[in-house]
Amino acid sequence: MTILSILDLSPVPAGGSAAQSLHNSIDLARHADSLGYHRYWLAEHHNLANIASSAPDLMIGQIAAATRNMRIGSGGVMLPNHAPLTVAERFKVLEALFPGRIDLGLGRAPGTDHVTSLALRRRQDVRDDDDFLERFQELLLLENNGYPKDHPFSNVRAMPDDVALPPIFLLGSSDYSAQLAAQIGAGFAFAHHFASHDARDAMRLYRDRFKPSQHLQKPHAILGTAAVVADTAEEAERLASTIDLNFVRRAKGVYAPLESPEVALAYDYSPIDRQRIAQNRERLAVGDPAMVKARLTQLAAETRADEIMVTTMIYDHGARKRSYDLLAQAFSLIPSHAMPQPAAAC
Repeated sequence: MTILSILDLSPVPAGGSAAQSLHNSIDLARHADSLGYHRYWLAEHHNLANIASSAPDLMIGQIAAATRNMRIGSGGVMLPNHAPLTVAERFKVLEALFPGRIDLGLGRAPGTDHVTSLALRRRQDVRDDDDFLERFQELLLLENNGYPKDHPFSNVRAMPDDVALPPIFLLGSSDYSAQLAAQIGAGFAFAHHFASHDARDAMRLYRDRFKPSQHLQKPHAILGTAAVVADTAEEAERLASTIDLNFVRRAKGVYAPLESPEVALAYDYSPIDRQRIAQNRERLAVGDPAMVKARLTQLAAETRADEIMVTTMIYDHGARKRSYDLLAQAFSLIPSHAMPQPAAAC
């Protein structure tokens, strides 16, 4: 059976509010939990009018408390924005509260523009070079008490220190994180929904170079991709027009709230706009349930993905829930009410 999961950016529609979008994420997570989805990850983005998800660790706690079955995690925490000790302690707290249900997905990018990134890191030791690897190594040293005795951090413990960090996944849109994840024996999630790098190449590199670790004995590769499912292909195309306009605007540096299909379909696209839409549609699965299942199944086979993580950035919350509902039906996910319940404790 194909493992299906969800990546949620808490999309903000035109005329809506970011606060409502966060509540919509909790509502969608409850729905996805009942449908049989495996994971529910929250993104980290900043200073974007169309994305309300800026604090995934806070949302993970809220969503884990509102659900019963899914693993809840970050897709991801953008490590350049945070002190490694802060990340370690927040995710240890989450793991303590929801044992066995938390994932720690880590990303290299800041999830925002350069100026906002500086504001996020203003009281840190900000450098112009990429310090992701150093921060990641510090996170692992803190977790494993790996600093030598003469190091200033040798007695620093990420609390609660009797709780291990949840499973670590490295996020990537190129081959860098794929190779790093393989080297340290971590999970890997590839962002096919916006990457220009070939997903098959990144996933192959990860599998070919994977070294088992104490945390993960064999590779686990997640393919992140975008999809829009509706009862008919025509309705799916109408809903996906929101994504088309959003992509065109992003290419021009405009990050406005998501417009309705009516506004998107009436937009006066230039030839270069339509070229960009066609290029982006190659990474987007749109159609009725059978069409999208066929497309995602093919992608999973080509990339040898262990799991497919779907993001659906459309205007209407009800249509987004319906899209995930139809996708779950297409892949014959087992609803939570049909799952065997754990035996009662004595």
